[in-house]
Amino acid sequence: MRPVTDPSVQLVAGDAQANVYATLVSAFADDPVERWLYPAYTDYLTHFPDFLAAFGGKAFHRGTVWRLGDFSAVALWYPPGTEPDGDAVAAVLTDTVTPARHADLFAVAEQMSDAHPTYRHWYLPWFGVRADLRGQGLGSRLMESCLKTVDADQLPAYLETPNPRTLPFYERHGFTVTGEAQAGACPPIVFMLRPAR
Repeated sequence: MRPVTDPSVQLVAGDAQANVYATLVSAFADDPVERWLYPAYTDYLTHFPDFLAAFGGKAFHRGTVWRLGDFSAVALWYPPGTEPDGDAVAAVLTDTVTPARHADLFAVAEQMSDAHPTYRHWYLPWFGVRADLRGQGLGSRLMESCLKTVDADQLPAYLETPNPRTLPFYERHGFTVTGEAQAGACPPIVFMLRPAR
């Protein structure tokens, strides 16, 4: 299943979850949606790792988490047939996000669920580069390696991005915008699809 050829890209074992989540906490620290969920930085640091685990943790069980170098960049992918645990995600968000934001939050979550492909595809719930290492091409190196695995299956890839800054990056790697989720005060989340190759 792993035609990745860049020697600096490695599969991540389950016992390294904390390292992966630390990279993503750094990567998403200025993200519009994540910081709308957790505007206080202490709340973000406390609760965002739990959200990461609920939404992307199954990738560790499937053996589809990759890192570049010493966790400079990380990618959690869901292979075909694997989806986030919706009940776990809802429980974390209900418990950790202020109730005043719940209506908008869960309206967006419903839109995301309705837009999610029902056909076989690879799904990218989390992808990030440590904030202090941005702009060095690390994300592209990791993405190119991961997409070799996706393309070996000849299947499309799907993601949602909560940060407009990332759109050009994903577009350079073959993703196109297919829609958007937005409700109330929650910043928009953009859906993107990369056709099978």
